[in-house]
Amino acid sequence: MYEYQKNGRFFAQVTGQMEELAEKELLELGGENTEIVYRGVYFYADPERLYNITYNSRLVSRILAPLSIFNCHNTEALKKYAQKIEWEDFLDTEDTFAITASVTKSKIDNSLYASMCLKDGIADYFRNKYGKRPNVETSNPDVRFNLHIEKNVAILSLDAGGESLHKRGYRLLAGEAPMQETLAAALIKLSGWDGEKPLLDCFCGSGTILCEALMHYCRMPAQYLREKFGFFHLPGFDKDVWEKIKKECDDKVRVLPKGIITGSDKSEKALEAARDNLSRLPGGNSVEIARREFQKIESFQNGVLICNPPYGIRLGEKREVEELYTELGDFLKQKCSGTSAFIYTANTELRKQIVLKTTRRIPLENGKFAGVLLQIDSYEGSKKGKYMNKE
Repeated sequence: MYEYQKNGRFFAQVTGQMEELAEKELLELGGENTEIVYRGVYFYADPERLYNITYNSRLVSRILAPLSIFNCHNTEALKKYAQKIEWEDFLDTEDTFAITASVTKSKIDNSLYASMCLKDGIADYFRNKYGKRPNVETSNPDVRFNLHIEKNVAILSLDAGGESLHKRGYRLLAGEAPMQETLAAALIKLSGWDGEKPLLDCFCGSGTILCEALMHYCRMPAQYLREKFGFFHLPGFDKDVWEKIKKECDDKVRVLPKGIITGSDKSEKALEAARDNLSRLPGGNSVEIARREFQKIESFQNGVLICNPPYGIRLGEKREVEELYTELGDFLKQKCSGTSAFIYTANTELRKQIVLKTTRRIPLENGKFAGVLLQIDSYEGSKKGKYMNKE
């Protein structure tokens, strides 16, 4: 019996600074007895709830089903332990597999080498027992294993999603600096937007925020476009239960009316990518997008604005981007009465250029950038005195 079968405990990997938000989502989806740790949340679930969480979670990057925990002081111990696992419980010689590994504070200090040793152990097991071995496929394997070694203790898990859950399947084209789907979903969650007010992204780029907003409004499962999952290969997988869960979730999907979600950008190339990505989602043609600089938008009142403006990370862009943020502040003040704006930036110094008081500042990472989500609320009525001044 494997670890997850003994105790029903799983691990959800999460982007930095999103642990509490992800914990709340896990509880809403049926997870129990959660425990937050650095970049992750432990939770308990039976198979039905595991399938539901994996299919619906918008904020979690990976869900790992622990198979075994063992002492691992060197690579020989790793290879030797690999021979003890009955790998045919998870795959056969015709399947493909991949290994994601991480090491910290251990005698094995190279994650790539650790993954190679485990791969060799799996290959040797099959070769010795069946005369042939399954192939490694890093991009789209049938089964993905995860190996984490910390303080010389190894945790071997199977990835229940199969691939990172941020890969929704709609984004084949991306702009210059695409926002990860899980972060875009977090912005929408934190904004509290529910479709009662119109939503605008005036820096929509390749449309990640627009796509996540569509899926959120339509109650579309985050993995609606995914055809295979890692949990298909877990011992005890119940196909009937999975098909019931999937049908119940899919039956809740609703239609997106036109005019609720809109996007704009000054780059036609970026908009072409946005249209392409939206076309893969049911209702994508109801999202209205247009080539337009935000300065030329006549007004956007009584709505919710969620955007991810340029950060100015390249040399020579600082002054140009500072001016952009100042103009964005003017746009909010002059043309967005009654609107709550949620602006994500990985350059926290740019907040000062907006010259408006922030209601909330929420730290959130985007890849290697330690960014912040700024909430700026305007108020209906006279433009004079209704905006808070900069702190």
